[in-house]
Amino acid sequence: MEIPKIFDSEYRLACIVWDREPVTTSELVKLCAEKLEWKRTTTYTVLKRLCDRGIFQVENSVVTSRIPKEEIQRQESEQFVKRTFGGSLPLFLAAFLKDRPLSEEEVREIRKLIEDKNGGRADET
Repeated sequence: MEIPKIFDSEYRLACIVWDREPVTTSELVKLCAEKLEWKRTTTYTVLKRLCDRGIFQVENSVVTSRIPKEEIQRQESEQFVKRTFGGSLPLFLAAFLKDRPLSEEEVREIRKLIEDKNGGRADET
């Protein structure tokens, strides 16, 4: 299934829904006013676009997701790495980590991700 593109303003509203779902449309309007300083009409316009693309649905004034946050994040990350680094994860990591030290916990988490992806091996030799 093709995951629809989600734009920055849409993503901000989507995060509110994902954090609170199921959420009523009236509660979503209040949350967007508080967190994003949006008017009711802006909230409904952005919500309609997300529903039209199949990311959310509204039934009986209750908003729920049809596509989970993790799927959107995965797709956005893949597109970014492909567009910016020619699809090279090592080039992305090198640029991202260039001036950023890693904590021991972060190193452990990254090693675990690599081991899990490689069937328990930290490196492919």
